[in-house]
This record gives sequence, structure tokens and C-alpha cells, in this order.
Amino acid sequence: MKFLAFLIILYPVIFFSQTYVGSNAFAFLNANYSARSNALGGNLIAIQDNDLSMAAENPALLNSKSVRMLQINQSILPNGISIGMLNYAFNTKYGVFAPIIKYISYGNFESYDETGNRLGTFTACDYSIGMSIGRTVNKLISIGSSLSILGSNLETYSAYGMTLGFGAFIKHPNDLFSAGFSVKNIGFTFKDYTTSSKSMLPINVQAGISYKLKYAPFRFSILGQQLNKWNIVYEDPNLKPTYDALTGDTIPVKTSSFFTKIMHHLNFQVELLASKNTTFRLGFDYHRRQQLKLLDRPGMAGFSTGIALNFKKIKFEYGFLYYSKAGQNHSIGLSTNLGDWKKK
Repeated sequence: MKFLAFLIILYPVIFFSQTYVGSNAFAFLNANYSARSNALGGNLIAIQDNDLSMAAENPALLNSKSVRMLQINQSILPNGISIGMLNYAFNTKYGVFAPIIKYISYGNFESYDETGNRLGTFTACDYSIGMSIGRTVNKLISIGSSLSILGSNLETYSAYGMTLGFGAFIKHPNDLFSAGFSVKNIGFTFKDYTTSSKSMLPINVQAGISYKLKYAPFRFSILGQQLNKWNIVYEDPNLKPTYDALTGDTIPVKTSSFFTKIMHHLNFQVELLASKNTTFRLGFDYHRRQQLKLLDRPGMAGFSTGIALNFKKIKFEYGFLYYSKAGQNHSIGLSTNLGDWKKK
């Protein structure tokens, strides 16, 4: 109850700070860092297993199955952009701790002066180094929190900050239904790119539910994201009312409906648990599809897929996220429990 009361008090603070103050810095915090996230098109915050990548998004998912797990994820995007994450978990009397490193490298860029003379090359990258802790309240409820130091280097410009996160997880006694809640990126910048910048972190409130069919190997999940901001639909500011040539009536600019605004918050996920060692994944993100699709050739924008294979001591995961005709995201994840490598 104390944790619930804290979230109720915290929510309006998050809402107003995100909606009305400044612009967002460190947008990389809301990227997908794992093969599983890319395969599902978004974070799976309502399943508590031994997957450290999901615990990185909802620290309440850390549990006894996470202990001694080591995981690395690497994604390759167009134009040499790479995304990576490394995490590990260990147990203490206070709960399960997990140090996490995330980064995005944007590759090399050519530098020119105002007259067009080439000055050389420069690099750009974003990164975070943090720690999460998860604690089991009882058999059905877990809570967690996280703390990260942020860095961003763009040519000669740099920014640094700190972020906090909180999460909760609850499951039904039959283990078929579960729900998760997380608040990410609460924090501040203690050094911005310029002295005149007043950037805010991209706070993201998420809620998700998952349901495993009792007599079929399917698990369905829905993720609600950016719940701290009601309207996340892009509205073209250049559109203006038009006029009917016959009647002279004004035709107003079309605005998004209530249903459309809801859909932009939702990410739909399906996992086919084909066997103990094989899982197939499929995801659809409506917001991503609407933002990235080509009007005449939308293709598979917003869709994603992937697979997970469990070997004796290593788990291999692959995720494929389709952005548009312009590019895709291929990601690979490897995880293992270091305790399995001990000689018996």
C-alpha cells in the first residue's frame, strides 16, 4: 500500500514535468536494447523470468532466477549505427542487484567549416551506466528501482545527467496472468550541451499485461507506453483548412480521434512457446507504423519478429524490427548463468 500511495503521489509530478517544461534530452533512453524487445517491438515488462534485458526496463522483474545471469545484446542499424547492452545480476540480503551498461554509437561523421572546407571527422555516442535492484514482497508481488548516470558526446558538445526508475510486478496465483508497471527516466541534466539549453529527460510511464493460454502454447501481451502524455500523435503544423470549390464551405484540418490517440500508446506482442528450448515472437507497434511508414508503400513498418533458442548453457536470441523501406534493426542476444559453468 505504501508503494501504491507513492506512485499515486508521483504520477501528477511526472505528468506535468513532462508535458509543460523544456525539451527532451537523452532520447536514447527509450530505445530498444535487446533482441527480445526488438522481436516484440517493445519492452515486455509484465513477465518475470530470467531475462535480464526485461529487468533493465522494469527492475521489479529481477528475481532469484536472475541471479548470476550474464547477458549481452548487440543491434546493428543502417549507416553503421550500433546499439548495445551488457548486464549481470547478483543476490544480496537487500534484493537482487543488476549493474547495466547501455550505449548507442552513431558512427563517424565528416566535419566542415562554414565555407565548406573539410576539417576531419568526429564521432557521436550516448551511454548510461546504472544499477537496478528488485525485491520480492510476497509470492505475487515484486517491486524495484534503478539509478543511472547518463552521458552524451556529440563532436565537441557533451551532456551528462542522472535518472531514476521505479517498477512493480504482480501475477495471478495461477501464473497465467501477470501485470507490470514502470516509471522510467525521472531525473535531471547536471551539464547540458550548451549553457542556454534547458533539456528535460524523456520520462516514460509504462503499463503492461500478459496472459498465457492454459491449453495452448501462446502468450499474449499488451504494452502501454508514454502514458504520462495523452496525445503523442504527430500533427503537421503546416496543414491549413481548405475550401470546397463548389459550396465554398471550409474543410477543417483532420484531427486524430480518441481511438487513434489510444492506439498510438499500444504495443501488441505474441510469443509462441513451441518447446522448452524454442520460442517464436511477433510484435506490432501502431505508433511506430504511423510515424515511419511511406504513404504509398507502408510495407511492414511497425511489425517485428524474432526467435529464442535455449542450448545447454547458452540462450541465443534474434530480433528483427522493420522500420520502413529505408532500414531495419537486426539484433542478437546471448545470455548464460555463470553458475552453470562450475565444475561439478
